[in-house]
Amino acid sequence: MRILGLSALYHDSAAALIIDGRIVAAAQEERFTRKKHDASLPTHSIQFCLDHAKLSPADIDVVAFYEKPFLKFERLLETYAAFAPRGFSSFRRAIPVWVKEKLFQKDNLIKYLKTFDPNVDWASKLIFSEHHLSHAASAFFPSPFDEAAILTMDGVGEWATTSLAHGAGNSLTMQKEIHFPHSLGLLYSAFTYYTGFRVNSGEYKVMGLAPYGRPHHAQTILDNLIDIKDDGTFRLDLSYFDYATGLTMTNHRFDALFGGPPRDPETAIGQREMDLAASIQSVTEEVVLRLARGIKKETGANNLCLAGGVALNCVANGKIQAEGIFERLWIQPAAGDAGGALGAALVAHHLHHEGERTPATHGDSMAGTYLGPAFDQDDIEQRLATAGAVFERLEESALIERTAAALADKKGVGWFQGRMEFGPRALGARSILGNPTDPESQRTLNLKVKFRESFRPFAPAVLSEDVGDWFELKDDSPYMLIVAPVENEHCLPLSRQDLERRGTDRVNAQRSTIPAVTHVDYSARVQTVHKETNPRFHALISAFKEKTGVPIVVNTSFNVRGEPIVCSPEDAFRCFMATGLDLLVIGDCILEKANQDIELKDDYADSFALD
Repeated sequence: MRILGLSALYHDSAAALIIDGRIVAAAQEERFTRKKHDASLPTHSIQFCLDHAKLSPADIDVVAFYEKPFLKFERLLETYAAFAPRGFSSFRRAIPVWVKEKLFQKDNLIKYLKTFDPNVDWASKLIFSEHHLSHAASAFFPSPFDEAAILTMDGVGEWATTSLAHGAGNSLTMQKEIHFPHSLGLLYSAFTYYTGFRVNSGEYKVMGLAPYGRPHHAQTILDNLIDIKDDGTFRLDLSYFDYATGLTMTNHRFDALFGGPPRDPETAIGQREMDLAASIQSVTEEVVLRLARGIKKETGANNLCLAGGVALNCVANGKIQAEGIFERLWIQPAAGDAGGALGAALVAHHLHHEGERTPATHGDSMAGTYLGPAFDQDDIEQRLATAGAVFERLEESALIERTAAALADKKGVGWFQGRMEFGPRALGARSILGNPTDPESQRTLNLKVKFRESFRPFAPAVLSEDVGDWFELKDDSPYMLIVAPVENEHCLPLSRQDLERRGTDRVNAQRSTIPAVTHVDYSARVQTVHKETNPRFHALISAFKEKTGVPIVVNTSFNVRGEPIVCSPEDAFRCFMATGLDLLVIGDCILEKANQDIELKDDYADSFALD
């Protein structure tokens, strides 16, 4: 059975294709349209899935949408009724959109699908999952577990914001939910907004900023904003927030509680914002840990699966793993709404059609999450030539040797290989790479390559067989979703000068022998690299290890600030020419910046909205 899963019309739209229970292809629409968090119907992603599997639209047996629009409309109406007359202006803006577009979403989706083939009876093929059921399915069915508890946490779906499910074999049952407006994801987003970052985009920045502050406001949050029970369930005091009915996340009571209005975006980040980030991160970790402990006590499960946007909080994930609450932890790499497309397809296969699970290969069924487009060598060369690039074609051994030498020489490398990753992390297919031993690497890559804030952390991509020698990590972390401490033997004491650093300048202190990937709290967001899922990336890091003794490279996404991760060779070449990267490696082609036509340099970074 061929099932197409879709998520769209909120943010991070995507399409995913499974055939007879096997995950075949998945991609986010933003990668094709070059519009960050693109919410439009995923036309390009659908076409990619069909092309990759060599299918026509008529070959699709089921189309599964990731949530139920009528339930969301019900929540909208009930919320406005509960808060009336407060929020009338927001209600007046929202209702025409819902009546015109979203209330008739089924009909609109059928009309949309007919643009692919007007002769297909799409109405008979279209089904709707529920938002958190889609998340739960995306977390459990691709996991390596035959049985597990499943925790999903995000802003809000139809009603649920946090849910507990149980998976066994090819079955999945939802057991408990916390409902809107009580939401851990929206609480975190409120602080994202208040500290001057963009909601649904800047949450990563808040998490990255947290180690620079102290959680001075954590008790204030606990005393006023959120009531957390021993089992992790919680309620918010909604008098401090406007997200339920208003046009902003917080209100004047929130401002008074924390001593002033929200930071204006793009103004200087002060100690106040650092402390607020540290505080909400601390509270989030406490909620997540209590939820995990409560689930363990209630279910007795040995394994835990995570999905939903909050599951991308890799610091909180690391706390769960470090505490050893469960024997094993698995997190869906596309944990946000994009992953809902995959989850909806899996719901259709396993729950609607009682399909069996395909046995996992090398740990799980996500194929390393390398599920997007790939380009063959002749196509790459033709595209590069058309773009005006100057390149050499090398045999793999020579390509690996030259790239490893460039990294050892502390050069920045654009690395474009194989199928694009599905989810928000670059995992060695569309990556920018650097030397982790270079104290200047983090600042250089942030400011001269990514054009983003200097405090933003980078991840270490480490050979899986060497991870225990460098990080205090109990299990693999193939999807860069676990933060773990750097092993003590690689940590360095701070000099007197470094101890005197304040604010984000602390990023420049050398804390370990791999300073470019060591956070200010001596932790790192680890990616374990496996020969089975990415042999060329594994070979590159192995060659770098031979030259330096370090089995790690800096890995960050191949894009500039505000841009989606590159998808095509043209995207990669454009980004290469606009940034301070020294080398670009695409397939078997290698490009030196010094050899390129300077007239092709592009300041295109200014065309992307700030994230």
